[in-house]
Amino acid sequence: MEIFVIKRVLITGSSGMIGTRLSERLLSEGYEIICVDKRVNTWNEQVNKLTIIGDLRCGDTLKKLDKHVDMVINLAANARVYNLVLEPDLARENIDIAFNTLEFCRVNGISRYIFASSREVYGNTAEAFHGEADVRIRGCESTYTASKMAGEAMVHAYKRCYGLSFLILRFSNVYGMYDVSDRVVPRFIMNALEGGDLEIYGKEKVLDFTYIDDTVDGIIEAIRRFDVVKSDVLNIARGQGVSLAKLGEIILNQLASSSRLTFSASRTGEVCSFTADISRARELLGFCPEVALEEGVRRAVAWYREHLGRMKSPSSPRAKWAIKEAAPAEDLRGIGRVAGPRNASR
Repeated sequence: MEIFVIKRVLITGSSGMIGTRLSERLLSEGYEIICVDKRVNTWNEQVNKLTIIGDLRCGDTLKKLDKHVDMVINLAANARVYNLVLEPDLARENIDIAFNTLEFCRVNGISRYIFASSREVYGNTAEAFHGEADVRIRGCESTYTASKMAGEAMVHAYKRCYGLSFLILRFSNVYGMYDVSDRVVPRFIMNALEGGDLEIYGKEKVLDFTYIDDTVDGIIEAIRRFDVVKSDVLNIARGQGVSLAKLGEIILNQLASSSRLTFSASRTGEVCSFTADISRARELLGFCPEVALEEGVRRAVAWYREHLGRMKSPSSPRAKWAIKEAAPAEDLRGIGRVAGPRNASR
């Protein structure tokens, strides 16, 4: 079988955590990339120069993009589970983005599509490890989960109706550089640095944390082997569960912090226990995550220490801190300014 060599890739959500790191890696390996996001990329000047500012909720944005690409990688989403419980319209935006990017492929004859999904689709079950076939719609815990399930369903529909080739990659608690959200790892690190408590929602909660470079390794292998493993769903994760209490202890020890762990009830919509079965990704992609949690936390701590000057502690009740977000910039290729406040990067 002759394998098509993918050279030119469109990345949505390219100014987010995964998008930034993936863009850097693809550029370093000689790929040509086109980046689309609602915001400028504040981390990498080269990636920012390649970034088109646009609102992916709006089909008109995609109509203006360069259609001569070998693949679309859709990373764009509103990705904070509890935020989407509070504001369910954000979930609808995720579905709109998935539909619009799939339509972009259909209309323009782009036959390769990677969809970033989430371990949230597995819900709360009694299983120790979760394989790709273990998704049940009745296990849908949140509007975020529903948006990812809907996105996956839409991808399968475009395969059956229009012959689109795809890969669905389910990520799990990605952490490391470029993450300036209120996710648990950056929140714990920043609170520990500032002497604040590390609040854990769910004392017994166990999750599968994946270092950013391992996640990006999985995506790149999916690009390289796309035509061999296409039309499939794969878990891209560490494959090891750890309690949030243990994560907190690791962070406190590495920072020699006197902060305390505090415990509250798990919040509505959240998955309480998840460990990925990554055997199929290992078999089909040669995926082998290399960064253990302790080492990944050490790298993350070093990164946050280096970038403390770019962070602040806002008054928002949803987050202890966040990046000072740049205002949407003028489009570098003529799309104009962003029409709305959302359409978040991953």
